[in-house]
Amino acid sequence: MCEEGSIARAAEREALVASALSKRIGALEAEFGVPLLLRRRRGVEPTPAGEALLSRAREVLSALQRVRGELDAFGQGAQGSVRVLASPSVLAEQLPEDIAGFVARHAQVRVSLDERTSPDIVRSLREGAADAGVLWDVAELEGLHTLPYRSDHLCVAMAPTHALARRPRLSYAETLDQVSVGVAPGGLMDQLMRRQAALLGRVPAHRMQVSSIDAACRIVAAGLGLAVLPREVAVPHAGAGRLALVPLSDAWAVRRFVIALRPPPLASASARLLAEHLQRAAG
Repeated sequence: MCEEGSIARAAEREALVASALSKRIGALEAEFGVPLLLRRRRGVEPTPAGEALLSRAREVLSALQRVRGELDAFGQGAQGSVRVLASPSVLAEQLPEDIAGFVARHAQVRVSLDERTSPDIVRSLREGAADAGVLWDVAELEGLHTLPYRSDHLCVAMAPTHALARRPRLSYAETLDQVSVGVAPGGLMDQLMRRQAALLGRVPAHRMQVSSIDAACRIVAAGLGLAVLPREVAVPHAGAGRLALVPLSDAWAVRRFVIALRPPPLASASARLLAEHLQRAAG
């Protein structure tokens, strides 16, 4: 109804009688004790309570579609399924290739991979909505079983003509006097940068902020500032002398990623099998 904007059109789409559909909505409103629809002369629209119910209903339908897909896979011979959530920084590095290697060796296991922020990953694992998560180890991981995965190294990306481009390494403090580009505002990396700057009594001088590393590299290559980025992700963008990448010397410039699972009694055999593969792939 919310999509159609009309009880009559929604009933027609679902092959129902409009009065029967209206009666069902009325029964829900009576059960919850709140109106779910605003009934106007030209149609209906959801109340705030209706919007909340609609959002949850869509989540449930999405979950049911995933379950249906997994059950279909079992019908085709699959013997397990793993839902993996990964943070954007992990997905930008070697995780997709590592999972592809697992899928090639274990065709009987269905693997789904979704991008989420670290807090969403942790919450989904605790609620049982995901089987495994791969994320930076600075997240709040209490109550989850974690295994070491890969690590990356932060560097300062800048145009080759930048005054600091020929330095063998730089401390984060040395970058704070330079115009910079912020990446993924509000994310864990952004929080880390701001926290480290605050410890130095400073504030990052971001000329602009972008949501992706690709956009940051384009801006940096144009000479509009420098950016602190994972070296492993920035290297492909640095080809043909487009970028100079100078390692950060600070101890916290090494980021460690972990594989997070539900506690051993709750972790599925397929999730444990995938975790073991990812650890081997990481060496």
